[in-house]
Amino acid sequence: MKTDTKAQGNGLVLLAVLGGMFLAMLDQTIVGTALPRITAELGGSGLYTWVVTAYLLTSTVTVPLYGRLSDQHGRKPLLLIGMVVFVLGSALCGVAQDMVQLIVFRAVQGLGAGALLPLSIALMMEMFPPGSNGARAQGAIGGVMGLTYLAGPFLGGLFTDHASWRWSFYVNVPLGAVLIAIVALRLPRRPGTGGGRPDYAGIAVFTVAISTLLLGLTEKGLDGHTWTDAAVVGPILLALVLLAAFVAVERRAASPIMPMGLFGNRTYTLVNLTSFCTAFSMYAGVVFLPRYFQEALGVSATESGLRIYPMMLAMVAGSVLMGALMSRTRVYKPWLVASPFLLVTGAVLCLGLTPATGGLALALWMLPLGLGMGPMLSGLTVAAQQSVEPRHLGVASANLTFFRQIGGSVALAVGGTLYTAEVAASAPAHGMAAAHASAAAVVIPSLGVVGAVIALVALVAMPNKRLETPSVPQHKVEAGFAS
Repeated sequence: MKTDTKAQGNGLVLLAVLGGMFLAMLDQTIVGTALPRITAELGGSGLYTWVVTAYLLTSTVTVPLYGRLSDQHGRKPLLLIGMVVFVLGSALCGVAQDMVQLIVFRAVQGLGAGALLPLSIALMMEMFPPGSNGARAQGAIGGVMGLTYLAGPFLGGLFTDHASWRWSFYVNVPLGAVLIAIVALRLPRRPGTGGGRPDYAGIAVFTVAISTLLLGLTEKGLDGHTWTDAAVVGPILLALVLLAAFVAVERRAASPIMPMGLFGNRTYTLVNLTSFCTAFSMYAGVVFLPRYFQEALGVSATESGLRIYPMMLAMVAGSVLMGALMSRTRVYKPWLVASPFLLVTGAVLCLGLTPATGGLALALWMLPLGLGMGPMLSGLTVAAQQSVEPRHLGVASANLTFFRQIGGSVALAVGGTLYTAEVAASAPAHGMAAAHASAAAVVIPSLGVVGAVIALVALVAMPNKRLETPSVPQHKVEAGFAS
């Protein structure tokens, strides 16, 4: 009976951990579907992009901070802080009366969201070390990520069409409250490694550097801006200078927020490079395929979310399969190396996109994209975790998320430039629908192939290591989380 009670308690904690991941990623997909209705009701269409940018900026900047602080002071307090701030920001977004309020509240929401994904991943790594019988649970990480892309667009359209766009934010409140209660009551407080004086200089320089980088990339995504415009190149160049200064500060800091010594580990560095590059392939499919559905085929936002399901289902399957393969073979490199070939295959097939492309054909083209992306979500997490000491687990998980988000931002800026240029060139001769199809046929293969090829080179150069068996028996790890 005691064992059953422990198992149930551990199951509740696992549910809360996966739920935190789900909330963070669901918000990134559910709001996009509702944004056109939001701007129509609140006005301020010129501020459309900033609703996304405000959230992206604060959530990206805080990811490494939460990761490092959780290593020093324990996961539980940092995760609870993030959850509370995220739920508060969601409630505020739901009652926003104009676009300026919504942008400010989205920034608050992002301040909390920065904790949810990396700390949830770190807790999953601690609960289910990949060298143990719990290795299959690593596939659940990518599975949850893929499921959010399935549920987000559908729920966003459902709320917008049949209730109110405000429920795209309100839905986080009851779900978040339940998760907060479970974490507060069931997740044990485990002490961190401790730490000295906070790295205030590093935090300040890092915050300004990433903020200016994202601002420059956001400006590039707006129509009419080129890479040489002052609003684009100025912030990006300033960000590069500040990032160089950040590295210098971190090398001297007693308790750095991003320990530079970790990048001396070849596996750790190559994993983060791969995370950055494969974000190109991921965003190529997740962002530009729905745009193709809406602009070239003329379907609604909700329907476009449904049409992308083959890729998302394949992503979930690929992630779960990766977890099973790692569990059986106790290695991760061969399965990661296979993924870029699938990504390239799916991306190249999208060269054939036209307004007349059949639904079945496109569904088959999306399958290799999803199957290739799935292992990158779960497998890279395990590789990052295996490359660092346990005391750096939080910062390793956070940096993996950080580099994926920065790679996605760069991909959107580059892809948006290619897309706009192709539409402008093709529309006069072939019409808008054909122009959008042509743009998708340029952007998806370009981003997908470049990202996958660079990732392949990095993965081939990665040492081929076996999964290490945890030093603490798995049943004791799980019992600790259920106590």
